[in-house]
Amino acid sequence: MDTRSSAEKYKALIKLTEGDFKAFLYDCDGTLADNMGAHKESYIRVAADEGVVIEGDIIDEFAGLPTINVIGEINKRYNTTFDPAGFAARKHDVFVNEYIDKTRPIDYVVNHLINHAGKVKIGVVSGGGRTSVEKTLHVLGIDHLVEVLVCAGETPHGKPYADPFLAAAKQLGVEPRQCLVFEDGEPGVQAAEAAGMQWVRIDKV
Repeated sequence: MDTRSSAEKYKALIKLTEGDFKAFLYDCDGTLADNMGAHKESYIRVAADEGVVIEGDIIDEFAGLPTINVIGEINKRYNTTFDPAGFAARKHDVFVNEYIDKTRPIDYVVNHLINHAGKVKIGVVSGGGRTSVEKTLHVLGIDHLVEVLVCAGETPHGKPYADPFLAAAKQLGVEPRQCLVFEDGEPGVQAAEAAGMQWVRIDKV
């Protein structure tokens, strides 16, 4: 169990992010927002409505993938035939209507973003849909600091492909090698590496 304080983690994160970076690109869910439990509950609720019991672990396993892809993985694992688009829409509604206003910040990462806004360019690159990501950033009080937002379905491929990070770098006018990515999941790390960007796993700080 990690017993370090948020202030200690913040100091460790600052150390890891020293260097000549021109842009910081943050994942949203599980990186800035402490809401993975709520996302899990949303998936479990929608599956239960269809009479299927799923374990939350599969959501952790595929953290960072676009929702539609996670549903594809659920179908494979559970031998179900959920319609990915329909399931994603219902999951989105449950999350936005019942959970999003309770979103808490992951303090040391949110503070890192706040304290670097205006010094480097700030982007958020998420596997979530734009509506829920915008609302989440608003609830966290940092939406006005984010210069570029790239969400699920806005690039030809999502994470673990490079496309979302490359799109954010291009919109910010920054070379990929000058971007540092903040992630909490393996698909995001793979996407950052594919884009030629350095990365930090915030859950391993």
